Amino acid sequence: MSRPRIVIVGAGFAGYRTARTLSRLTRHQADITLLNPTDYFLYLPLLPQVAAGILEPRRVSVSLSGTLPHVRLVLGEADGIDLDGRTVHYTGPEGEEGTLPYDRLVLAAGSVNKLLPIPGVAEHAHGFRGLPEALYLRDHVTRQVELAAAADDRAECAARCTFVVVGAGYTGTEVAAHGAMYTDAQVRKHPMRTGMRPRWMLLDVAPRVMPEMDERLSRTAERVLRQRGVDVRMGTSVKEATHDGVVLTDGTSVDTRTLVWCVGVRPDPLVESLGLPMERGRLLVDPHLQVPGRPELFACGDVAAVPDLNQPGQYTSMTAQHAWRHGKVCAHNVVASLGRGQRRAYRHRDLGFVVDLGGAKAAANPLGVAMSGPAAGAVTRGYHLAAMPGNRVRVAADWLLDAVLPRQAVQLGLVRSWSVPLESSSPEVARVPGRPEVPGRPEGAGRPATPTTPDTRRSDTEPEGEQAGGTTTDAAAKNQPDSEPARSRPGGEPAGNQPGGAGAMSRPGSQPAENQPGGEPAKAQPGGQPAKNQPGGEPAKAQPGGQPAKNQPGGEPAKNQPHGERAQKGPSGSPRASGKPRRAVEAAGPRPARGGSGRPGKAQRASGAGSAGKRPTAPSGPSRSAGPPTDPGPEPPANQPPPGPDIAPGPVKRTDGRAAEGDS
Repeated sequence: MSRPRIVIVGAGFAGYRTARTLSRLTRHQADITLLNPTDYFLYLPLLPQVAAGILEPRRVSVSLSGTLPHVRLVLGEADGIDLDGRTVHYTGPEGEEGTLPYDRLVLAAGSVNKLLPIPGVAEHAHGFRGLPEALYLRDHVTRQVELAAAADDRAECAARCTFVVVGAGYTGTEVAAHGAMYTDAQVRKHPMRTGMRPRWMLLDVAPRVMPEMDERLSRTAERVLRQRGVDVRMGTSVKEATHDGVVLTDGTSVDTRTLVWCVGVRPDPLVESLGLPMERGRLLVDPHLQVPGRPELFACGDVAAVPDLNQPGQYTSMTAQHAWRHGKVCAHNVVASLGRGQRRAYRHRDLGFVVDLGGAKAAANPLGVAMSGPAAGAVTRGYHLAAMPGNRVRVAADWLLDAVLPRQAVQLGLVRSWSVPLESSSPEVARVPGRPEVPGRPEGAGRPATPTTPDTRRSDTEPEGEQAGGTTTDAAAKNQPDSEPARSRPGGEPAGNQPGGAGAMSRPGSQPAENQPGGEPAKAQPGGQPAKNQPGGEPAKAQPGGQPAKNQPGGEPAKNQPHGERAQKGPSGSPRASGKPRRAVEAAGPRPARGGSGRPGKAQRASGAGSAGKRPTAPSGPSRSAGPPTDPGPEPPANQPPPGPDIAPGPVKRTDGRAAEGDS
């Protein structure tokens, strides 16, 4: 008899507990596969301490392979489930696709940021659901305080040191409490020239802080926040968000550069595509965590609407405490469905909540006993150490060091603003160039944006004026001889190969192009006609559609786009560099090849208009031919890999024996 195959989708609190319990109960008599985008389990309650510099990121991430030795780990995101065929289709971190067959399936995909139809929030706010977002917030807050300290203008200083947190629930309250302590410590060492101090605001439409918890916890938390100078405004939220500030529902305008979105969470949109009964976005299950009519399908955690047997007619809330207990009961019921043991119904007992407010302050009600002050702080940290499945000694050591040593307020710049969009179905994974779009998710249901989809937000991991691509908006391109910028037409003539004859220039500046032999400018035709420097008078084909440009020997793609990347058509029809904000495209400068090695990079999937589903190749760096243009050969040079869906061609070699610019 073959071994049963059990697939678990998601390694959050519910998925991790299910996998660990199944590994123990099956006694290696079943094949257990865990599908997750990351190779770690994230202990979310301590994430605000990562943003505040108390804990290092690896302290709150527990290795899956290290703690689940008898569970097969598959890195990827589930993008489709065939219930009749009993298979799970997934996309790996490098774009590879695969299928996992199963006899029992456990859905524990977790939740994503909850969005509201408020203008500007999706473009200018950032969530707080994963390590990338915590690292970004730490860098961003540190940078804003440093820029405010160096500013002479009081208005700019006030805007940079104002931090707005929307959502006074469990997460938002802790973010505001820890953030206020973090910025106060920075200003204490480096006072601002204007004499101002950081200002934190906590907004929520609810009547009190943490409305879903005990009222005594709410009063304690609000008192600590106000003592630290946090501006707590209940019954107030954001009406509109811009790059320079927010407009509140009471009509107040607040100048700020920081908007942290902690309004709440919603179930992962994966379950919406199953076509099964739902309850407020969650998959409806019975008290045994089994989907009615599907004996092989189980669901637990935030994606499951589990009946609350202690409160008939209600469903368990989306909390880590419930998800952790769901996992244990779900594992027992999966084993029972295979013929071992008895099924269990999920029934819980409220053990209370703990809220870490930083320092020695906390609010806790273990077993219904309300506590505050240092005693609550000790209970809170003791509970977290006991609940963590690993890294306990390292976490305790970081807490001890934070108590006796000052924090290191430095920005590492590892996560960019465009890497952590608010609207993402995978907040635990930072968006990176080359990461494919996850198919199979419902339209508008939190599908992660791909690098080819332009981000309208400016990356603020660099100083003012820098963009997500790492280039300044007023810097000229430097890929021409003597560092002179180039235009696609001499004398400021509009480029003829742009749609509609628009005067878009391939490089900002006023000097003619020097891509002709002898350094002569290109002899374009007047009147906005297409350039005649292509063989046969054909215009360059560096647009999505996979057609190579004809002005390079060997049929290589044209290198006249910013950063040496392929161009992409936007809604207006004009090409723009992929992964760049719209307003920075025409002024964006080049980005050198990674490491200067000229190794071929991975082609990204084009999502702009006109792509027709084809994958254009991305040139790895600028190059110029030593002689006049020649007819392109039918095949690429022998020393370069052929263009493919996941490999971009390498640098074009010079024919005159000299090293080309950008070659390693």
